[in-house]
Parts: sequence; C-alpha cells; structure tokens
Amino acid sequence: MLRNVTELRGYAILATDGVIGEVDDLYFDDEDWAVRYLVVDTGTWLPGRKVLISPLAVGIPDWMGQQLPVSLTKAKVKGSPDIDTRKPVSRQHETAYFGYYGYPYYWEGAGIWGVGMYPGVLTNQLRIDWTRKTRNASAKQPVDDCHLQSAHSVIGYHIHATDGDIGHVEDLLVDDQTWAIRYLLVNTGNWWSGHQVLVTPQWIEAISWPDAEVSVDLTRRAVKDAPSFDSAAQLDRQQEQALYAHYGRPGYWTTGAIPPAAKPPAASR
Repeated sequence: MLRNVTELRGYAILATDGVIGEVDDLYFDDEDWAVRYLVVDTGTWLPGRKVLISPLAVGIPDWMGQQLPVSLTKAKVKGSPDIDTRKPVSRQHETAYFGYYGYPYYWEGAGIWGVGMYPGVLTNQLRIDWTRKTRNASAKQPVDDCHLQSAHSVIGYHIHATDGDIGHVEDLLVDDQTWAIRYLLVNTGNWWSGHQVLVTPQWIEAISWPDAEVSVDLTRRAVKDAPSFDSAAQLDRQQEQALYAHYGRPGYWTTGAIPPAAKPPAASR
C-alpha cells in the first residue's frame, strides 16, 4: 500500500522497551528513490538529539494508531553513532551506522535493499553474513558518496514538463513494503486549478537541488489527458496500470521497468 510522506510525520517510534520519539523526516536516496532512514525526534528522552532508524528495523506498523514498532532497545538507539541531521549524511557515517547495528549495506547488491527488494525479508543470519562480506569489500575499494535527500525538503519543488510548468510537489507516495518512493504527488496550481497528478521518479530527466526544480520527460498535454487522480482515495493497481498505459511506460511491478538507479537523472547540486 502507498502512504503519504506528510502523514508519516509525527508517527510514534516504539522500541521493544518504550517510546523513542516521533518521525520528523524521511531520508531517501535520489538514485533508487528509496527511503533509507526515518529521522526521529527523541523529544525529552534524549533532549536536543535526533536519531536515524533504518526501515530494516521496522516491524509491522500500526497504521490506525500511527505507531511504528522497531526491533531495537532504547539503550541500543541511545548508543548509536551521533549524526548531525542538520548536515549531509556521508557514506562514512552510514558505514559506521550499519556496522553498529550489524545491518547489510543497502548500496551493495542488485536489489533496492542490497540482496533483496524488501527490507523485512532479511534474516538475522543473512544480515551477519552480508555485513561481513560488504565490510571486507569496502576495505578494499573507495567509498562512494551517498545521495540522501530530505523528503520534506522536496515538498514544494517546482515540476517542469518538456513544454512548461505543471505545478509543484505536494507530497510523496511511499510503498510501505519496500519503502520505495513510487510517486511525486503534484499540485497543478494555477495551470490546472483544483487538480493533482502523479509522476514517477522513472520519468524524471533532471533535478536541480539548488533551484528546487524537477524536470520530467512528459508534455503538459499528456499530463492533462492522463487518468484522473483522487488523493482522498487509495490508489489501487488497476489505476496504476491505467496511468502507466496512458504514458506508454512499463510499470515498476513488471520486469520491463527500468529502476531509477539504472538510468539516473542528471542533477545539479
């Protein structure tokens, strides 16, 4: 099921022995467009500190109660590497973080999550084996820069079609199984008042982070003729299929789909 990023803000994070804090933001990587961390405000428990929680630790969410349980103790979280969330998170920081928790590196492997497409399918033994393997590999080769972005900072970015503006990003829709960002929800504003449309990361041609602009390889006419979208209703697979068929693109659920990592958009930083 797809969840709105803005609605996840404020969700309680429950450790095995108590509340850690609330979701303040999500960090996603702009190559695979997958959420890599929940940025958690620890409130009065750890005053002045925010911590990162990987989806690898998230259990079965309580969507009605707006709670995300994690397979961590409060002591484990408290002792995690201190990362200043006001600054870019480096690969060195991530390496220390994953090493501390004993997680596999998501950037090693063919899947969104290293050896797979879903964070939850990894068993503890696979985590241990994969972490040992990737640690050895990382010691032998240069560490690449990561490309983490704040999900909430992207909201408000202007969206440009090939022949003009179409609006701005109002929200992001996240797959609650894979934690992949499937769609940018676009408010068409003054161009097409009262309407919202969906575009996927696969259709992005370029992103200018300094200018807060996203360019997609779609025409304004194609966007306007696309199947209508109701943000108040749950998007189902039939509606997704109609959307992709309209644009003549393979769906992300098919083997013919090209993930963003295989064709990264040009970006200026």
